[in-house]
Amino acid sequence: MNKKFLSLWKYVALSCILFFSILLPVSAASNTTIIYGEKLSEDQREEVRETLDISEDDTYEEHDVTGQDYADFIDGNPDANMYSSAGITLESNGTGLEVNILTPDNITEVTREMYMNALLTAGAENATVDVVSPVQVSGHSALTGIYKAYDVEGEDLEPERMELANDELEVATDLADNEDISDEDVSTLLTEIKKMIAEQDPVTREEVEQIVNEQLNNLEIQLNDADREMLIDLVNRMRDLDIDFGAMRDQLEDITNDLVERAEDLGLDKGFWERVANFFSDIFRSIANFFG
Repeated sequence: MNKKFLSLWKYVALSCILFFSILLPVSAASNTTIIYGEKLSEDQREEVRETLDISEDDTYEEHDVTGQDYADFIDGNPDANMYSSAGITLESNGTGLEVNILTPDNITEVTREMYMNALLTAGAENATVDVVSPVQVSGHSALTGIYKAYDVEGEDLEPERMELANDELEVATDLADNEDISDEDVSTLLTEIKKMIAEQDPVTREEVEQIVNEQLNNLEIQLNDADREMLIDLVNRMRDLDIDFGAMRDQLEDITNDLVERAEDLGLDKGFWERVANFFSDIFRSIANFFG
């Protein structure tokens, strides 16, 4: 009888251990990877950790992103100096992609929406990405660091899509630098082009060119011939890779909504954003009329 009683208590104790181990909170950074630009000093690395709100009690992986990584992932210059850093937390399926720039004064060219667009093109999903730099940088190298985080976590991204995403980031910052349009305008243009690719599924370069020209006209954005061709070439490569932008429509809608909210907060060109809203209102009205 005593043996049966002792055995019963063993099972009870084991059940309690399993139950409470499930309930115990996991460290917020337990599935976080920190990627440092290899040129950062130890003091700067500590600054990165502080900005990411990582404490000594947290569990996380640390890796450097190097010029060689830049070459390996996207055929970049292996001698490039890498400063941009990032903290990446892989989330459960269906969570989506969230990007935050925690040091906006030090990321001088790339915006949150540009990162979002590029990472969606690369095939990144279900992650929270926090971009950090203790020094002023353009922000381009952070993309390679994010790719490395996916790689060390065993998440494979297609090389062609990673390279295309990097080129998309270059095109976005070039357009914002060279044309009389804002960063927000550029991000909106790229986002709406992707939505139209999902809607129309173009099969020829001519159809791609028509989508690009329609979006430029609808948003009343003026590009010179060289930049227009650069944009068409980029979008045509998206078509060649057969990227399913329809599967990421919710994320693209989130980018548009964030841009509209920012425009309202910053008092940006009200007419531009009214054109964006009216354009898509007309599309939905046409769809409703068709089914009606």
